Amino acid sequence: MKATAAAATPREQRAIKAFNAARESPLQLNAFLTRMPKGADLHMHLAGAVYAETYIKDGAADILCVNPATHSFFKPDATTRSIPPQPVCGEGNVRAEDAFKDQKLYDALVDSFSMRAFVPSAGVSGHDQFFATFDRFRSLNKSHTGEWLDEVATRAASQNEQYLEVMETPIFTDLSRIVSNIEWPSTPADPAQNRTGDATGTSREDLSHLRDTLLNAGLRDEVAVDRKQLDDALDARDRIENCGQPSARAACSVKVRFLYQVLRAFPPQHVFAQTLLAFEVASVDPRVVGLNFVQPEDAYLSMSEYHRQMLMLDYLHSVYPKVHISLHAGEIAPGLVAPDGLRFHIREAVDLGHAERIGHGVDVMYENEPQALLKELADRHIMVEINLTSNDVILGVTTPWHPLPLYRAAGVPIALSTDDEGVSRIDLTNEYTRAAMEFNLSYFDLKQSARTSLEHSFLPGPSLWQQPDAFTKTVSACAGQPLGAANPTPNCLSFLQSSEKAAQQWELEHRYDLFESKLP
Repeated sequence: MKATAAAATPREQRAIKAFNAARESPLQLNAFLTRMPKGADLHMHLAGAVYAETYIKDGAADILCVNPATHSFFKPDATTRSIPPQPVCGEGNVRAEDAFKDQKLYDALVDSFSMRAFVPSAGVSGHDQFFATFDRFRSLNKSHTGEWLDEVATRAASQNEQYLEVMETPIFTDLSRIVSNIEWPSTPADPAQNRTGDATGTSREDLSHLRDTLLNAGLRDEVAVDRKQLDDALDARDRIENCGQPSARAACSVKVRFLYQVLRAFPPQHVFAQTLLAFEVASVDPRVVGLNFVQPEDAYLSMSEYHRQMLMLDYLHSVYPKVHISLHAGEIAPGLVAPDGLRFHIREAVDLGHAERIGHGVDVMYENEPQALLKELADRHIMVEINLTSNDVILGVTTPWHPLPLYRAAGVPIALSTDDEGVSRIDLTNEYTRAAMEFNLSYFDLKQSARTSLEHSFLPGPSLWQQPDAFTKTVSACAGQPLGAANPTPNCLSFLQSSEKAAQQWELEHRYDLFESKLP
């Protein structure tokens, strides 16, 4: 049940008054919302969350070169390196470090790595520019991952966020070698066929055999490699932020967990192997709380293999039922794909892919029986991760064509998120401001989004709240005391210590108490 202004506490009433006064100006509202507690950002890709300025600095540190025609990084040929290292970039190319001496080059790289200054032109859409950015800085060394985590955590802390589920694709070079020797049918699985998996090459027997083949070929060896990569990145982040030291930075307070990114625009044998590895890693490493499929949903392989990919998830979920799944689904719009491509992605993500959350969900009203689908999402408490700026710059979908109001009217839980804040040149506060200004979301609506983000996080443990998505009554262990009290009762404290999720939810209520009590 959603809270209403009539049931507001005196502190909430002051917050509503301050919010309503601030929303007369987007600038004042942004300043107000910067300080407002926001809970979690559950939909963010690390590669897209880092700002271009950081990538330029790291490209210079990695001794990379720049192709001035495409404004892309590339590695110089190892045979052309000298001592001390100086990249020999070839005729017409320049060094990444030259950007610090050439403002035009610096600006061009920022524009190339982001949506800044982008204007659609003949044959080049916002969708094209957005997804092209990733290849342009792909040559950067993964050793910077700890620094990148620090950047997103620092930005989150500055906006009163407390938890991030960061999507990241670990290195899988050896996995590609293993998969290269495995045969797979080339015929796409037809979604019109029986949903239980009778498409060629995707029966449960086929997938079970393929899983055994991959495991016997050494796929599990990659688990240790991926965990070591996380170890190194998180250790580096802790060093940068001085976590655990008296001089610890505010970013240390931001809890970070990971969603294993599977690249969906790859051939099916690669997607299955990546997905299997994702399930294996998430089964043994508590820092990896789930998985997600990424890359453009409208790409040829993403579209033609979509049904088979959902069958893969259906099978692997039966083997690893405790691993959480969030899926990009419905990040497509009319004109981007043929009409038939809009009919079933969200439905299959939920019914076959076992998605507990849906990323974007923009095409929901173009799906078969959309009202029944909305009811199912609401009844099953499947949350939709709303990315307003991303949907605008990639798909050109804004109000009144965005389904956010329809999700809310149907009782589907939603939470605002950023998607790729570095590429989009935004932050989570921007999304809160945009939701308030363009969709008329109230203070309570935004508070509901913050609470929903933690309610649907993949952190372990039961919720603080008695009923899903009803933020009115806590579990009995924490009842009868102020929400978010600094000194909870022994029973409540014991409960919070047993549940990471509930502990974060209590912390959010504590932050709201502090925030609202300081408003005039």
